[in-house]
Amino acid sequence: MAAKLEFNTTEFTLNNGHKIPAVALGTWRATEKDAAKNSVKTALTEGHYRHIDTAAIYGNEEEVGEGIKAANVDRKNIFVTTKLWNSEHKNVENALDESLKKLQLDYVDLYLIHWPVSTNPETKKPYDDHTFVDTWRSLQKIYKEGKKVKAIGVSNFTIKKLEKLLNSEGVDIVPAVNQVEAHPLLTQPELVDYLKSKNIYLEAYSPLGSSDSPLFKNPTIVEIAKKYQVEPAQVLISWAIQRKTVVLPKSVTESRVISNNKTFVLEDEDFEKLNKLSEKDGVVRTCDPDFNNFND
Repeated sequence: MAAKLEFNTTEFTLNNGHKIPAVALGTWRATEKDAAKNSVKTALTEGHYRHIDTAAIYGNEEEVGEGIKAANVDRKNIFVTTKLWNSEHKNVENALDESLKKLQLDYVDLYLIHWPVSTNPETKKPYDDHTFVDTWRSLQKIYKEGKKVKAIGVSNFTIKKLEKLLNSEGVDIVPAVNQVEAHPLLTQPELVDYLKSKNIYLEAYSPLGSSDSPLFKNPTIVEIAKKYQVEPAQVLISWAIQRKTVVLPKSVTESRVISNNKTFVLEDEDFEKLNKLSEKDGVVRTCDPDFNNFND
């Protein structure tokens, strides 16, 4: 049975009323010359994407901006996300201004705290007098001014860290999203349920796994892909949307950029197989840097 593949146009509504396209082009590791520029242009012009995700630490905001410019799509029809790096937590507005300058944009649609880690750029160690809660208060101020960001959120936050944030004095804005690693071998059910209870959308990075991904060789995923006559990547992206998460597949290969935004609806039986895959095959996490233990 061949699946009916269509360019995905699904949007979700964030807790502040703004719409976020369900599929974004991820640009992590798109660092070779013109890789990010070309993939962003392809995504916007041929892949029917309307959501681009980057970050200051990726080192490609200039190229992402060039790709957006080259695509010549109306700015109001593009949702752009970038992120604040760990060493800039005491320097939020200047860091945002630098990102906007590189992206050649007046505003971003979503600005995230990349990790719940506030580090001294000189020592690389956590500050004693500044945590991600202080950083969030700075983001709230910028957001309330209403010019440079349309929504604010977090990334790589656990339930424990979200609880600390939401219960802190001076915090009166709930993050719009929490961007974390998520795929059928890392479904994070407790976090998913918690985020739903707080009206925070989960954004899934590394939805296809890492390079040389075990997901593409997983027998269950391969079997489902054959059943629908689609690519394993399309199974994984379609599953992520079906569970009502935003998904950020990344590729710099033109054909993959385009095919990654062609999705379909899984039958309930196959959707449930993927929901329970980690119970059968074990949990796999590809991104867990040492500094993630700071600021518990």
